[in-house]
Amino acid sequence: MKPIIKLLRIKQWVKNLFLFIPTFFAGNIFEFSQLSVLAIGAFAFSLVASGVYVINDYHDRKIDQIHPKKRYRPIASGEISGKTALILVLVLILAGLAIALTLKLEFFFILLAYFMLNLGYCFGLKNIPILDLFIVASGFLLRVYSGGVLVDVFVSHWLSIMILLLALFIVIAKRRDDLVLHEQTGQNLREVSKSYNVEFINSCLTLLSSVILVAYIMYTVSPEVSEKFSSDYLFATSIFVMAGIMRYLQITFVEKRSGSPTEILLTDKFILLTILGWVISFYLIIYSK
Repeated sequence: MKPIIKLLRIKQWVKNLFLFIPTFFAGNIFEFSQLSVLAIGAFAFSLVASGVYVINDYHDRKIDQIHPKKRYRPIASGEISGKTALILVLVLILAGLAIALTLKLEFFFILLAYFMLNLGYCFGLKNIPILDLFIVASGFLLRVYSGGVLVDVFVSHWLSIMILLLALFIVIAKRRDDLVLHEQTGQNLREVSKSYNVEFINSCLTLLSSVILVAYIMYTVSPEVSEKFSSDYLFATSIFVMAGIMRYLQITFVEKRSGSPTEILLTDKFILLTILGWVISFYLIIYSK
């Protein structure tokens, strides 16, 4: 049972908290009816995402066997057979889509689009440079749109832009970890890595981190946002965004351990404190009125 749980990558389910973002920004995070629907939606998304992980692990099992960390994955290590993996895929995908269909038709189509996009990614699109980055990043954007659809909350252009930029930043930082491992082992752990180098990745990270900060500050001081939240002090939350990005850059450039964004999110105390500080400050500004 333990290898199956490991194969499903349940820790990665934390990514599906992105479904709650539209509700949080709309000021409705304490409405139980919305939270319950979002929780079920996040579970459906988690099942489909786990199905995608299994497909990817099965497809990449030979490549993963030469990776210093991925070789311990259940399929690559031989703990789980290919037949068992394929049965799991069917159960996970069908269950996730079935739950989505009971919630809302629009959500079902978004989740189906996520699955098809990632299926294409697993079977070739991930080898197309630049496109591979945007496909992975788009998964986070689809999660946000899913959350908006489930509770009938409009996802603003500002929010869409910031989520896409942040997702790209995290994905590119993860790619850098692959390049560092390539320098250490001499092996290309991803086919697409041949199209990148450290200088290019560093330039992209510098560019994106700057644009993220500018976009967030512009969002917080925009007239429409100030009017929506009846506050001119939302810009104060940008200090936590700045500190979080600087810490992530430190982890990437200095500590060279940006290979697992989820692990960083769950274990790095500084990152956790900046997220907590941002949530509390945002709450005090838009909720405590």
